[in-house]
Amino acid sequence: MSEIKIAAEARTEFGKGAARRIRRADKIPAVLYGHGTDPVHITLPGHETMLAVRHANALFSIDLDGKSQLAVAKDVQRDPVRNTIEHVDLLVVSAGEKIAVDVTVNVVGESAPGTIHLVESPTLSVNAEATHLPESIDVSIEGLEAGSHITAGDVELPSGVELLTDPEHIVVTVSLPQAEESAESPEESPAEATESE
Repeated sequence: MSEIKIAAEARTEFGKGAARRIRRADKIPAVLYGHGTDPVHITLPGHETMLAVRHANALFSIDLDGKSQLAVAKDVQRDPVRNTIEHVDLLVVSAGEKIAVDVTVNVVGESAPGTIHLVESPTLSVNAEATHLPESIDVSIEGLEAGSHITAGDVELPSGVELLTDPEHIVVTVSLPQAEESAESPEESPAEATESE
């Protein structure tokens, strides 16, 4: 996706009291770090930032004091009750640079009739160009039978994206619903158990 332009302000006040005042003004405290530079404490506009971080691995163009800086959100801290954003850590990036990110697995297709699928790993760790980070990665389960599984190594990645997760790591499994499994393999009756002793 294209970069999201956000105007930031330098932050001079620190501590919990200052952070509360910033949030009351519908702004979000944030820190911009990376590339060997000192961390820069900034405030971001609340509503725009909230919309932007809905996109996984969104690329920000942070406008600060008339200069633009590309960055990605590495950590978004939320209030556990209200789900409002408390703080954002932004990693400075540049065009052409590759960075490690976690990408959401998006299951597509339908497994064989009568089966269910279970997502064992909701994200995959990948190395990708900072200006072309995937929001999600599609994993097709089309027609897969019970007992099938897809490993990280089976997943088709977009061009230029390199897998960091262990290729043997299971991402999705396909199985029969529990009730059907037990119906197909009934436990032996007491009489059978006695005979086999």
